[in-house]
Amino acid sequence: MKRIVEPAKEIPVAEECDVCVIGGSCTGVFAAIRAARLGAKVVIIEKMNSFGGVATQGLVNYWHSQYDTEFKKQIAAGMSLEVVERLGKRNAVAEIKECPHKAFMFNSEELKIELDEIITEQKNIVPFLHTHFAAPFVEDGKLKAVFVENKDGRQAIKAKVFIDASGDGDLAFRMGVPFVMDDFLQPPTTCAKIRNLCPEGVNYYETVKAHYEEFGLEKDCGWSGEIPGCKDIRMYAETHVFNTNAADARQLTNAEIKGRRQTRAIMDIFRKYAPSENMILLSLASYIGIRETRRFVGEYRLTEEDVLEGKSFDDTIANGSYRVDVHNKENGGFLFKYLDGRQENFTFFGMEKGRWRPERKVNPTYYQIPYRTMVNRKVDNLIFAGRTVSTDKAAFGAVRVMINLNQTGEAAGVAAVQSLDSGKNVCDIDTAKLRETLKSGGSIIL
Repeated sequence: MKRIVEPAKEIPVAEECDVCVIGGSCTGVFAAIRAARLGAKVVIIEKMNSFGGVATQGLVNYWHSQYDTEFKKQIAAGMSLEVVERLGKRNAVAEIKECPHKAFMFNSEELKIELDEIITEQKNIVPFLHTHFAAPFVEDGKLKAVFVENKDGRQAIKAKVFIDASGDGDLAFRMGVPFVMDDFLQPPTTCAKIRNLCPEGVNYYETVKAHYEEFGLEKDCGWSGEIPGCKDIRMYAETHVFNTNAADARQLTNAEIKGRRQTRAIMDIFRKYAPSENMILLSLASYIGIRETRRFVGEYRLTEEDVLEGKSFDDTIANGSYRVDVHNKENGGFLFKYLDGRQENFTFFGMEKGRWRPERKVNPTYYQIPYRTMVNRKVDNLIFAGRTVSTDKAAFGAVRVMINLNQTGEAAGVAAVQSLDSGKNVCDIDTAKLRETLKSGGSIIL
Protein backbone atom coordinates (compact mmCIF):
# COMPACT_ATOMS: atom_id res chain seq x y z
CA MET A 1 0.00 0.00 0.00
CA LYS A 2 1.35 3.42 -0.95
CA ARG A 3 1.59 5.94 1.83
CA ILE A 4 1.74 9.70 2.24
CA VAL A 5 2.90 11.69 5.25
CA GLU A 6 0.42 14.01 6.92
CA PRO A 7 2.17 17.10 8.28
CA ALA A 8 2.07 17.49 12.06
CA LYS A 9 -0.30 20.16 13.36
CA GLU A 10 -1.86 21.38 16.56
CA ILE A 11 -5.41 20.11 17.15
CA PRO A 12 -7.91 22.32 19.01
CA VAL A 13 -9.63 20.81 22.05
CA ALA A 14 -13.35 21.13 21.43
CA GLU A 15 -14.44 19.89 24.88
CA GLU A 16 -13.03 18.64 28.16
CA CYS A 17 -15.27 16.32 30.14
CA ASP A 18 -15.47 13.57 32.71
CA VAL A 19 -16.86 10.89 30.41
CA CYS A 20 -16.70 10.62 26.63
CA VAL A 21 -19.07 8.18 24.90
CA ILE A 22 -18.19 7.02 21.39
CA GLY A 23 -21.38 6.01 19.58
CA GLY A 24 -24.93 7.30 19.94
CA SER A 25 -26.91 4.07 19.75
CA CYS A 26 -29.41 3.51 22.56
CA THR A 27 -26.54 1.76 24.35
CA GLY A 28 -24.42 4.91 24.06
CA VAL A 29 -27.25 7.30 24.89
CA PHE A 30 -28.18 5.34 27.98
CA ALA A 31 -24.54 5.32 29.09
CA ALA A 32 -24.38 9.09 28.69
CA ILE A 33 -27.64 9.66 30.56
CA ARG A 34 -26.77 7.46 33.52
CA ALA A 35 -23.36 9.14 33.87
CA ALA A 36 -24.89 12.61 33.59
CA ARG A 37 -27.57 11.87 36.16
CA LEU A 38 -24.78 11.07 38.59
CA GLY A 39 -23.27 14.49 38.03
CA ALA A 40 -20.62 13.85 35.38
CA LYS A 41 -20.01 16.14 32.43
CA VAL A 42 -20.47 13.94 29.37
CA VAL A 43 -19.69 14.27 25.68
CA ILE A 44 -21.41 11.86 23.29
CA ILE A 45 -20.20 11.46 19.71
CA GLU A 46 -22.39 10.02 16.93
CA LYS A 47 -21.46 9.71 13.25
CA MET A 48 -25.04 9.83 11.93
CA ASN A 49 -27.64 12.60 12.07
CA SER A 50 -29.62 11.15 14.98
CA PHE A 51 -29.27 8.97 18.03
CA GLY A 52 -30.61 5.44 18.37
CA GLY A 53 -28.39 3.31 16.15
CA VAL A 54 -30.06 0.18 14.82
CA ALA A 55 -33.35 1.11 16.53
CA THR A 56 -33.63 4.32 14.48
CA GLN A 57 -31.12 4.48 11.62
CA GLY A 58 -31.38 0.72 11.12
CA LEU A 59 -35.23 0.67 11.28
CA VAL A 60 -35.31 -2.32 13.67
CA ASN A 61 -38.31 -1.23 15.71
CA TYR A 62 -38.64 -4.10 18.23
CA TRP A 63 -37.34 -4.56 21.75
CA HIS A 64 -37.54 -7.96 23.36
CA SER A 65 -39.09 -9.11 26.60
CA GLN A 66 -38.21 -7.60 29.95
CA TYR A 67 -39.50 -10.73 31.67
CA ASP A 68 -38.13 -14.20 32.19
CA THR A 69 -39.08 -17.01 29.79
CA GLU A 70 -42.15 -17.88 31.89
CA PHE A 71 -43.30 -14.23 32.08
CA LYS A 72 -43.46 -14.51 35.87
CA LYS A 73 -40.53 -12.32 36.88
CA GLN A 74 -39.47 -8.93 35.53
CA ILE A 75 -35.75 -9.06 34.85
CA ALA A 76 -35.07 -5.73 33.09
CA ALA A 77 -36.32 -2.16 33.31
CA GLY A 78 -34.11 0.93 33.55
CA MET A 79 -33.92 3.34 30.66
CA SER A 80 -35.44 0.94 28.14
CA LEU A 81 -38.65 0.97 30.14
CA GLU A 82 -38.38 4.73 30.68
CA VAL A 83 -38.18 5.29 26.92
CA VAL A 84 -41.09 2.94 26.28
CA GLU A 85 -43.20 4.90 28.76
CA ARG A 86 -42.26 8.19 27.11
CA LEU A 87 -43.13 6.86 23.66
CA GLY A 88 -46.41 5.56 25.04
CA LYS A 89 -47.52 9.12 25.80
CA ARG A 90 -47.33 9.79 22.04
CA ASN A 91 -49.01 6.54 20.97
CA ALA A 92 -45.70 5.58 19.36
CA VAL A 93 -45.29 2.14 20.95
CA ALA A 94 -47.37 -1.01 21.25
CA GLU A 95 -46.82 -3.77 23.79
CA ILE A 96 -47.01 -7.41 22.75
CA LYS A 97 -47.98 -9.51 25.76
CA GLU A 98 -46.13 -12.71 26.68
CA CYS A 99 -44.24 -13.07 23.41
CA PRO A 100 -40.75 -14.62 23.76
CA HIS A 101 -39.20 -12.66 20.90
CA LYS A 102 -41.18 -9.41 20.69
CA ALA A 103 -42.34 -7.25 23.57
CA PHE A 104 -42.41 -3.65 22.34
CA MET A 105 -43.02 -2.40 18.81
CA PHE A 106 -42.24 1.29 18.34
CA ASN A 107 -42.12 4.06 15.76
CA SER A 108 -38.42 4.56 14.97
CA GLU A 109 -38.95 8.16 13.85
CA GLU A 110 -40.60 9.09 17.13
CA LEU A 111 -37.75 7.38 18.97
CA LYS A 112 -35.24 9.67 17.23
CA ILE A 113 -37.01 12.72 18.63
CA GLU A 114 -37.45 11.17 22.08
CA LEU A 115 -33.74 10.44 22.35
CA ASP A 116 -33.02 14.03 21.34
CA GLU A 117 -35.28 15.13 24.18
CA ILE A 118 -33.64 12.85 26.73
CA ILE A 119 -30.17 14.05 25.75
CA THR A 120 -30.99 17.77 25.75
CA GLU A 121 -32.83 17.58 29.07
CA GLN A 122 -29.45 16.84 30.67
CA LYS A 123 -27.60 20.16 30.71
CA ASN A 124 -24.29 18.43 31.49
CA ILE A 125 -24.30 16.42 28.24
CA VAL A 126 -22.65 17.88 25.13
CA PRO A 127 -23.88 16.03 22.02
CA PHE A 128 -22.06 15.91 18.69
CA LEU A 129 -23.91 14.53 15.65
CA HIS A 130 -22.31 14.15 12.21
CA THR A 131 -19.06 13.55 14.10
CA HIS A 132 -16.70 10.66 13.43
CA PHE A 133 -14.25 9.18 15.89
CA ALA A 134 -10.84 9.24 14.16
CA ALA A 135 -8.14 8.12 16.59
CA PRO A 136 -7.16 7.96 20.27
CA PHE A 137 -4.63 10.32 21.85
CA VAL A 138 -2.33 8.56 24.30
CA GLU A 139 0.09 10.42 26.56
CA ASP A 140 2.47 8.74 29.02
CA GLY A 141 0.73 5.44 28.29
CA LYS A 142 -2.70 6.81 29.25
CA LEU A 143 -5.73 7.38 27.02
CA LYS A 144 -6.26 11.11 27.41
CA ALA A 145 -8.41 12.18 24.46
CA VAL A 146 -9.96 11.15 21.17
CA PHE A 147 -9.62 12.91 17.84
CA VAL A 148 -12.84 13.48 15.95
CA GLU A 149 -13.75 14.86 12.53
CA ASN A 150 -16.80 16.98 11.78
CA LYS A 151 -17.79 20.19 10.01
CA ASP A 152 -15.34 22.09 12.21
CA GLY A 153 -12.46 19.91 11.03
CA ARG A 154 -10.25 17.77 13.23
CA GLN A 155 -10.71 18.35 16.95
CA ALA A 156 -9.96 16.64 20.23
CA ILE A 157 -12.26 15.64 23.08
CA LYS A 158 -10.41 15.25 26.39
CA ALA A 159 -11.94 12.99 29.04
CA LYS A 160 -11.06 11.02 32.13
CA VAL A 161 -13.04 7.89 31.27
CA PHE A 162 -14.13 6.66 27.83
CA ILE A 163 -17.03 4.41 26.86
CA ASP A 164 -16.81 2.64 23.51
CA ALA A 165 -20.37 2.09 22.28
CA SER A 166 -19.39 2.27 18.62
CA GLY A 167 -20.67 -1.21 17.80
CA ASP A 168 -17.45 -2.37 16.17
CA GLY A 169 -15.28 -1.25 19.09
CA ASP A 170 -13.42 1.34 17.03
CA LEU A 171 -11.73 2.98 20.04
CA ALA A 172 -10.91 -0.30 21.79
CA PHE A 173 -9.48 -1.64 18.51
CA ARG A 174 -7.20 1.36 18.05
CA MET A 175 -6.09 1.09 21.67
CA GLY A 176 -4.92 -2.45 21.03
CA VAL A 177 -7.45 -4.25 23.21
CA PRO A 178 -7.38 -7.90 22.05
CA PHE A 179 -10.48 -9.14 20.25
CA VAL A 180 -11.97 -12.15 18.49
CA MET A 181 -13.05 -11.96 14.85
CA ASP A 182 -14.45 -15.29 13.66
CA ASP A 183 -13.98 -16.60 10.14
CA PHE A 184 -17.78 -16.82 9.99
CA LEU A 185 -19.52 -13.62 11.06
CA GLN A 186 -23.28 -13.41 11.31
CA PRO A 187 -24.30 -11.65 8.07
CA PRO A 188 -25.78 -8.13 8.15
CA THR A 189 -29.22 -7.13 6.86
CA THR A 190 -30.55 -4.04 5.12
CA CYS A 191 -34.00 -3.22 6.52
CA ALA A 192 -36.74 -1.40 4.66
CA LYS A 193 -40.22 -0.01 5.20
CA ILE A 194 -42.48 -1.07 2.34
CA ARG A 195 -46.18 -0.44 1.84
CA ASN A 196 -48.35 -3.20 0.37
CA LEU A 197 -45.49 -5.51 -0.62
CA CYS A 198 -47.29 -8.84 -0.32
CA PRO A 199 -51.01 -8.92 -1.25
CA GLU A 200 -53.47 -10.54 1.13
CA GLY A 201 -53.72 -14.25 0.49
CA VAL A 202 -50.26 -14.51 -1.12
CA ASN A 203 -47.56 -16.50 0.68
CA TYR A 204 -44.45 -14.31 0.86
CA TYR A 205 -41.94 -17.13 1.22
CA GLU A 206 -43.39 -19.38 -1.46
CA THR A 207 -43.41 -16.46 -3.89
CA VAL A 208 -39.77 -15.60 -3.22
CA LYS A 209 -38.70 -19.27 -3.35
CA ALA A 210 -40.26 -19.66 -6.77
CA HIS A 211 -38.54 -16.67 -8.37
CA TYR A 212 -35.43 -15.64 -6.37
CA GLU A 213 -32.90 -16.88 -8.93
CA GLU A 214 -34.50 -14.87 -11.74
CA PHE A 215 -33.77 -11.68 -9.81
CA GLY A 216 -30.23 -12.52 -8.74
CA LEU A 217 -31.01 -13.36 -5.11
CA GLU A 218 -29.48 -16.12 -3.01
CA LYS A 219 -31.32 -18.70 -0.95
CA ASP A 220 -32.33 -16.65 2.05
CA CYS A 221 -34.98 -15.99 4.67
CA GLY A 222 -35.53 -13.50 7.44
CA TRP A 223 -38.40 -11.78 9.20
CA SER A 224 -40.68 -8.76 9.06
CA GLY A 225 -42.79 -6.80 11.51
CA GLU A 226 -45.49 -4.22 11.90
CA ILE A 227 -45.19 -0.53 12.73
CA PRO A 228 -47.60 0.98 15.29
CA GLY A 229 -50.59 2.60 13.58
CA CYS A 230 -49.50 1.61 10.05
CA LYS A 231 -51.55 -1.39 8.97
CA ASP A 232 -50.37 -1.44 5.35
CA ILE A 233 -46.67 -0.76 6.11
CA ARG A 234 -44.22 -3.34 7.39
CA MET A 235 -40.57 -3.31 8.28
CA TYR A 236 -38.79 -5.98 6.26
CA ALA A 237 -35.54 -7.69 7.30
CA GLU A 238 -35.83 -10.62 4.92
CA THR A 239 -32.36 -10.77 3.35
CA HIS A 240 -28.70 -11.10 4.34
CA VAL A 241 -25.46 -9.95 2.76
CA PHE A 242 -23.40 -13.09 3.20
CA ASN A 243 -19.61 -13.34 3.57
CA THR A 244 -19.27 -9.79 4.89
CA ASN A 245 -16.91 -8.34 7.47
CA ALA A 246 -18.62 -5.05 8.23
CA ALA A 247 -15.53 -3.81 10.10
CA ASP A 248 -13.72 -3.65 6.74
CA ALA A 249 -14.32 -0.40 4.81
CA ARG A 250 -14.52 -1.93 1.34
CA GLN A 251 -16.67 -4.85 2.42
CA LEU A 252 -19.01 -2.54 4.32
CA THR A 253 -19.41 -0.32 1.24
CA ASN A 254 -20.20 -3.32 -0.95
CA ALA A 255 -22.65 -4.65 1.62
CA GLU A 256 -24.56 -1.38 1.74
CA ILE A 257 -24.96 -1.37 -2.04
CA LYS A 258 -25.86 -5.04 -2.23
CA GLY A 259 -28.36 -4.81 0.63
CA ARG A 260 -30.29 -2.04 -1.11
CA ARG A 261 -30.24 -4.00 -4.37
CA GLN A 262 -31.72 -7.00 -2.53
CA THR A 263 -34.65 -4.89 -1.38
CA ARG A 264 -35.33 -3.79 -4.95
CA ALA A 265 -35.10 -7.40 -6.17
CA ILE A 266 -37.67 -8.57 -3.59
CA MET A 267 -40.02 -5.80 -4.70
CA ASP A 268 -39.46 -6.69 -8.37
CA ILE A 269 -40.51 -10.29 -7.65
CA PHE A 270 -43.85 -9.09 -6.33
CA ARG A 271 -44.27 -6.46 -9.03
CA LYS A 272 -44.03 -9.21 -11.63
CA TYR A 273 -45.67 -12.20 -9.99
CA ALA A 274 -47.99 -10.90 -7.24
CA PRO A 275 -48.59 -7.20 -7.85
CA SER A 276 -50.49 -5.19 -5.26
CA GLU A 277 -52.01 -1.77 -5.58
CA ASN A 278 -49.84 1.11 -4.39
CA MET A 279 -46.77 -0.91 -3.47
CA ILE A 280 -44.21 1.72 -2.41
CA LEU A 281 -40.72 1.64 -0.93
CA LEU A 282 -41.04 4.23 1.83
CA SER A 283 -37.60 4.12 3.39
CA LEU A 284 -34.34 2.20 3.56
CA ALA A 285 -32.14 1.90 6.61
CA SER A 286 -29.56 4.68 6.82
CA TYR A 287 -26.99 1.96 7.38
CA ILE A 288 -27.00 -1.81 7.14
CA GLY A 289 -27.88 -3.71 10.29
CA ILE A 290 -24.59 -5.20 11.49
CA ARG A 291 -24.96 -8.27 13.69
CA GLU A 292 -21.38 -9.16 14.48
CA THR A 293 -17.82 -7.93 13.99
CA ARG A 294 -15.27 -7.68 16.81
CA ARG A 295 -15.90 -9.24 20.21
CA PHE A 296 -13.34 -7.91 22.66
CA VAL A 297 -11.51 -9.90 25.29
CA GLY A 298 -12.70 -8.88 28.72
CA GLU A 299 -11.76 -9.89 32.23
CA TYR A 300 -14.40 -12.60 31.81
CA ARG A 301 -15.80 -14.27 28.69
CA LEU A 302 -19.49 -15.17 28.81
CA THR A 303 -20.06 -18.64 27.35
CA GLU A 304 -22.91 -20.54 25.75
CA GLU A 305 -23.11 -22.72 28.84
CA ASP A 306 -23.34 -19.64 31.08
CA VAL A 307 -26.31 -18.42 29.06
CA LEU A 308 -28.19 -21.68 28.51
CA GLU A 309 -27.72 -22.79 32.11
CA GLY A 310 -28.61 -19.36 33.54
CA LYS A 311 -25.37 -18.91 35.49
CA SER A 312 -25.42 -16.08 38.03
CA PHE A 313 -22.55 -13.71 38.79
CA ASP A 314 -21.59 -11.49 41.73
CA ASP A 315 -21.01 -8.61 39.30
CA THR A 316 -24.14 -9.04 37.14
CA ILE A 317 -25.27 -5.78 35.53
CA ALA A 318 -27.81 -7.07 32.99
CA ASN A 319 -30.38 -9.84 32.68
CA GLY A 320 -31.87 -11.37 29.55
CA SER A 321 -34.23 -14.08 28.36
CA TYR A 322 -33.89 -13.80 24.58
CA ARG A 323 -32.90 -17.11 23.02
CA VAL A 324 -29.53 -17.92 21.50
CA ASP A 325 -29.97 -16.68 17.91
CA VAL A 326 -27.14 -17.26 15.43
CA HIS A 327 -27.78 -16.35 11.79
CA ASN A 328 -26.49 -18.85 9.25
CA LYS A 329 -23.60 -18.19 6.89
CA GLU A 330 -25.62 -19.53 3.93
CA ASN A 331 -29.23 -20.33 2.96
CA GLY A 332 -30.43 -17.52 5.21
CA GLY A 333 -32.22 -18.26 8.42
CA PHE A 334 -31.07 -18.74 11.95
CA LEU A 335 -30.52 -21.31 14.66
CA PHE A 336 -32.48 -20.77 17.87
CA LYS A 337 -31.57 -22.45 21.15
CA TYR A 338 -33.95 -21.95 24.08
CA LEU A 339 -33.26 -22.13 27.80
CA ASP A 340 -35.72 -25.03 28.12
CA GLY A 341 -33.66 -27.20 25.75
CA ARG A 342 -35.66 -26.72 22.57
CA GLN A 343 -33.98 -25.92 19.27
CA GLU A 344 -35.30 -24.52 15.99
CA ASN A 345 -33.37 -24.16 12.76
CA PHE A 346 -34.91 -21.86 10.15
CA THR A 347 -33.54 -21.86 6.61
CA PHE A 348 -34.65 -21.18 3.06
CA PHE A 349 -35.93 -24.77 2.99
CA GLY A 350 -38.14 -24.49 6.06
CA MET A 351 -37.89 -25.04 9.80
CA GLU A 352 -36.64 -28.07 11.70
CA LYS A 353 -37.44 -28.57 15.37
CA GLY A 354 -35.36 -30.54 17.82
CA ARG A 355 -33.55 -30.30 21.13
CA TRP A 356 -30.04 -29.26 22.06
CA ARG A 357 -30.40 -31.19 25.34
CA PRO A 358 -32.92 -33.70 26.75
CA GLU A 359 -35.99 -32.50 28.62
CA ARG A 360 -35.68 -31.98 32.35
CA LYS A 361 -38.01 -30.83 35.12
CA VAL A 362 -36.34 -27.51 35.96
CA ASN A 363 -34.96 -25.03 33.45
CA PRO A 364 -33.35 -21.61 33.88
CA THR A 365 -35.69 -18.78 32.93
CA TYR A 366 -33.12 -16.02 32.35
CA TYR A 367 -29.37 -15.44 32.10
CA GLN A 368 -27.00 -12.73 33.29
CA ILE A 369 -24.20 -10.56 31.90
CA PRO A 370 -21.35 -9.72 34.30
CA TYR A 371 -19.59 -6.37 34.34
CA ARG A 372 -16.23 -8.09 33.81
CA THR A 373 -17.18 -8.73 30.16
CA MET A 374 -16.94 -4.97 29.52
CA VAL A 375 -13.40 -4.15 30.64
CA ASN A 376 -9.80 -5.16 29.94
CA ARG A 377 -6.79 -4.15 32.02
CA LYS A 378 -4.87 -3.08 28.94
CA VAL A 379 -6.70 0.28 29.09
CA ASP A 380 -7.56 1.34 32.63
CA ASN A 381 -10.06 4.07 31.72
CA LEU A 382 -12.00 2.40 28.89
CA ILE A 383 -15.30 0.50 29.12
CA PHE A 384 -16.76 -1.22 26.08
CA ALA A 385 -20.54 -1.56 25.94
CA GLY A 386 -22.94 -3.01 23.40
CA ARG A 387 -22.19 -5.83 20.99
CA THR A 388 -18.44 -5.68 21.67
CA VAL A 389 -18.73 -7.29 25.12
CA SER A 390 -16.69 -10.40 25.82
CA THR A 391 -18.56 -13.57 24.85
CA ASP A 392 -18.19 -16.71 22.83
CA LYS A 393 -20.14 -16.92 19.57
CA ALA A 394 -23.25 -18.66 20.87
CA ALA A 395 -23.54 -16.48 23.99
CA PHE A 396 -23.19 -13.47 21.71
CA GLY A 397 -26.18 -14.75 19.72
CA ALA A 398 -28.32 -14.25 22.83
CA VAL A 399 -26.94 -11.09 24.42
CA ARG A 400 -26.57 -9.06 21.18
CA VAL A 401 -30.21 -7.89 21.07
CA MET A 402 -31.02 -4.33 22.08
CA ILE A 403 -32.93 -4.97 25.29
CA ASN A 404 -29.78 -6.63 26.67
CA LEU A 405 -27.22 -4.22 25.26
CA ASN A 406 -29.18 -1.21 26.51
CA GLN A 407 -28.47 -2.48 30.02
CA THR A 408 -24.73 -2.70 29.33
CA GLY A 409 -24.83 0.97 28.33
CA GLU A 410 -26.42 1.95 31.62
CA ALA A 411 -23.84 -0.08 33.52
CA ALA A 412 -21.00 1.56 31.59
CA GLY A 413 -22.24 5.05 32.45
CA VAL A 414 -22.55 4.28 36.16
CA ALA A 415 -19.22 2.42 36.24
CA ALA A 416 -17.44 5.36 34.57
CA VAL A 417 -18.61 7.76 37.28
CA GLN A 418 -17.75 5.28 40.01
CA SER A 419 -14.24 4.97 38.60
CA LEU A 420 -13.89 8.75 38.65
CA ASP A 421 -15.23 9.11 42.18
CA SER A 422 -13.11 6.30 43.60
CA GLY A 423 -9.95 6.98 41.61
CA LYS A 424 -9.84 3.29 40.71
CA ASN A 425 -9.17 1.52 37.43
CA VAL A 426 -12.46 0.65 35.67
CA CYS A 427 -11.57 -3.00 36.28
CA ASP A 428 -11.25 -2.52 40.03
CA ILE A 429 -14.38 -0.60 40.99
CA ASP A 430 -16.63 -1.98 43.72
CA THR A 431 -19.16 -4.00 41.71
CA ALA A 432 -21.48 -4.35 44.70
CA LYS A 433 -21.74 -0.57 44.77
CA LEU A 434 -22.14 -0.53 40.98
CA ARG A 435 -25.10 -2.88 41.24
CA GLU A 436 -26.66 -0.88 44.05
CA THR A 437 -26.32 2.39 42.11
CA LEU A 438 -27.85 0.80 39.01
CA LYS A 439 -30.76 -0.46 41.11
CA SER A 440 -31.37 2.95 42.67
CA GLY A 441 -31.47 4.40 39.14
CA GLY A 442 -34.24 2.08 38.00
CA SER A 443 -32.39 -1.02 36.80
CA ILE A 444 -33.46 -4.46 37.96
CA ILE A 445 -30.58 -6.20 39.71
CA LEU A 446 -31.05 -9.87 40.60
